[in-house]
Amino acid sequence: MFAVDRRVKLTTLFTMCFALFMAMLDNTVVNVALPTIQRDFGSGVSGLQWIISAYTLFFAALMLTGGTLGDLYGRKRLFLIGLVVFSSGSLLCGLAPSLHWLVVGRAVQGIGAAALLPGTLSILITTFPDPKERAQAIGLWAGVSGLALAAGPVIGGVLVDTLGWQSVFFINVPIGILAFAVALRTVRESANPEGRTLDLPGQLLAVVSLGSLVYALIEANNYGWTSPLILTLFAVGVVSQLAFLWVEAHTESPMLPLRFFRNPTFAAGSTVAGLISFGMFGIFFFLTLYWQNIQGYSALQMGLRVLPLTGAIIVTAPLAGQIAGRIGSRWPMTFGMTMAAVGMLLLERTTPTTPYSALWWNMLLLGVGMGSVMAPMTAAVTSTVPRARAGMASGTTNATREVGGVFGIALLGAIVTHWFATDLSGSLRAFRLPEAMKHQIVALASHGGGTAVGSAPSTIDPALIHRTIDNSFVYGMHVALGVSAAALLCGAVLSAVFVGRGSIAREETVATPFTV
Repeated sequence: MFAVDRRVKLTTLFTMCFALFMAMLDNTVVNVALPTIQRDFGSGVSGLQWIISAYTLFFAALMLTGGTLGDLYGRKRLFLIGLVVFSSGSLLCGLAPSLHWLVVGRAVQGIGAAALLPGTLSILITTFPDPKERAQAIGLWAGVSGLALAAGPVIGGVLVDTLGWQSVFFINVPIGILAFAVALRTVRESANPEGRTLDLPGQLLAVVSLGSLVYALIEANNYGWTSPLILTLFAVGVVSQLAFLWVEAHTESPMLPLRFFRNPTFAAGSTVAGLISFGMFGIFFFLTLYWQNIQGYSALQMGLRVLPLTGAIIVTAPLAGQIAGRIGSRWPMTFGMTMAAVGMLLLERTTPTTPYSALWWNMLLLGVGMGSVMAPMTAAVTSTVPRARAGMASGTTNATREVGGVFGIALLGAIVTHWFATDLSGSLRAFRLPEAMKHQIVALASHGGGTAVGSAPSTIDPALIHRTIDNSFVYGMHVALGVSAAALLCGAVLSAVFVGRGSIAREETVATPFTV
């Protein structure tokens, strides 16, 4: 492997994969830590949403600009800057004395990831000019993201149970320092500024649009859906989104090339990327709370229970890619989105006491469905553009994945919070409590069932109140699962109708990691 410049190529590949693993791992390990963070900071669901969304929001909004900055000013330089920023954000998260500072640290991490992640792929492309060697390197690079996806819940569970939730952030600091030192010595600088300029108006509008809509969705239940602040944020989000589309259509060097979307296969593939991420982010988020807060599993026990899903993705994704190379991406994508939707619907059977033995095969089904979509989707999207633009096309798809994840957490979280409170308020009427006490229990229940149970009168069995709270959370989760299933079914229809016919066989398909 890699006959020419073997040492430099292997070291560069190791460094890029090492950094990629760190960025990908951070998504899943943080999910496992959420219930522990909730107990330490007394956070409600909206606070937990911000812990996830602050990272994915900045990651999604800045990712395409991160690639452009690397092309303009040096890919190695931006990669190193990204490592420093990401590691600094991780340190801030680990030292955070409050939820506010933890969210700030997560935002810094997202900015760093947006700088370093595009660089990992572009550096490999320039380091491996031979197509065969490049394919090998990119294959290993993409495989590392799958490994991080599978290992994250288990590693996170071990760290949280033994060293506390802060350790899932502190672990990034020595990894970042090591990757920085190796990259500084071995990675070669490269740039390609020809024809590229920064799309600052588009970047600003993207941040304003995504930020406004996500803030409105996450905080709507706290301020009220019809409050002036929330309505204003929705209006700002929609107007800035329309302005963003206008700017991207009229600028010479857009961060999001809208002309790609004129191709039905590209448009459908990119939309499916967002929809599958929408469903996947939601299921990770709420199953984490369900298994730890409702069923009482430890972080490690919860991490092990996600393995059927992540393991199925790792096994299925390459097989689906091979099938897509023979028969095209349409039917593997349609099958995968349908299978994932069915898996979501089957989870509607869950109750607060459902044993894991009745759920593990649902997780396996979800993993097979999601894994069947990833590689065919990437192949379909990159096959619609010239080979020289494949990197930008895959970057666009990766950005839509992150945007889908952002809205998955924000919208599904708002749904769960609303229906949880609505169902709990109705269920508490049976206890004939004073209105003030009922409202207090509903408010406290969002910050932990134990606190809410303690505020009930001593004449009422605490176990009964606790069971009522658990049932209401599961009810809200069921509504969110139904919305996720509907979104995935829409993706199945889009795949069947709009993804092009025929096999897709590219010499240099650019893979992109699937983040959670």
